[in-house]
Amino acid sequence: MTPEVIVGAPDVLAARFVERFEAAASRAIAGHGRFSIALPGGSVAEKILPALIHATVEWPRVEIVWGDERAVAADAPDSNYGLARRVFLDHVPLDPRHIHRMPAEQADLHAAADAYARDLGRTLGGRPLDVVLLGMGPDGHVCSLFPGHRALDEPTRTVLPITDSPKPPPRRLTLTLVALSGTPLVCVAAFGDEKAAAVREALESPASRLPVALATRAATRALFLLDAAAASRLPPT
Repeated sequence: MTPEVIVGAPDVLAARFVERFEAAASRAIAGHGRFSIALPGGSVAEKILPALIHATVEWPRVEIVWGDERAVAADAPDSNYGLARRVFLDHVPLDPRHIHRMPAEQADLHAAADAYARDLGRTLGGRPLDVVLLGMGPDGHVCSLFPGHRALDEPTRTVLPITDSPKPPPRRLTLTLVALSGTPLVCVAAFGDEKAAAVREALESPASRLPVALATRAATRALFLLDAAAASRLPPT
């Protein structure tokens, strides 16, 4: 299915995401009793997540997971979990048991990845995530899945340790393409002209091996939320 593309200012894009979030949550809760979403870090978390504070959903039925996490403490300035807590999680009535932080600061990253995979399996009960919100790097990476990295070829595991990330810090945990596959909605948000080339390739090249392209092709539906700069290399509509 061809991805949907919405271009606008960050506040407009955030409002559009809230609409999709509310609709997806309503369908999921009606269908199987709970709603799961994977969150990003970085500028997407800063620009999109605060808008979710005002979303109308059954918060006690929402399960929060992360697409990836750096090997830092939960209160570190560059923790994806810490950022989400400051701008979003602390402001909504979530059940604390439904907030599934990636323990990427553990010394044994392989054990941490296996533990998170088990938690994810219990949480989802064999179903895919309901929504995945992704940021994207200028190189087209999503989560901590980087172009050409062997993690892109992982056939079975849903969570992997990364010890050689080309973007600091090198140690991370990440969901894999296996975990993203079959998601009813994968939403990619991108801001800035440095993202424009990767956006164009992901949307226009069916054979692209960019992680963002692989992730969106694996989803049931994909949505790109782009500011004007990130959309600047797309053909006019």
